[in-house]
Amino acid sequence: MLTDEVRLAEEASRRYGSPAPTIFSKVIDKSIPADIIYEDDKCLAFRDISPQAPVHFLVIPRIPIPRISEAKDDDAELLGHLLVVAKNVAKKEFLKEGYRVVINDGKHGAQSVYHLHIHVLGGRQMSWPPG
Repeated sequence: MLTDEVRLAEEASRRYGSPAPTIFSKVIDKSIPADIIYEDDKCLAFRDISPQAPVHFLVIPRIPIPRISEAKDDDAELLGHLLVVAKNVAKKEFLKEGYRVVINDGKHGAQSVYHLHIHVLGGRQMSWPPG
């Protein structure tokens, strides 16, 4: 019987080639600690280790999609689920005055980890443009 991590890795390999393991892979398999604030069979949310706002957490899919620009059209349900989770966790974090949702993509998008992740930042007034 395959473990969930092996099954997810095999599915990702079929869909996206063989993405290199990232630090988020180690958060998913719990081989490195993280302050996980939500998880289900499709994703997990955890606090950013270098917060840029009073509340700053990430939502990541368990399947390692390298970047949003590489998501497949049939990933729509999963991508929607990630946003719903972001909204629900933001509510639990008492972000009643609003928050920012950010997905960085590639070099010019300042993506630092090539495993799709949604930043949710709140607890202070955000400025525009973001930089």
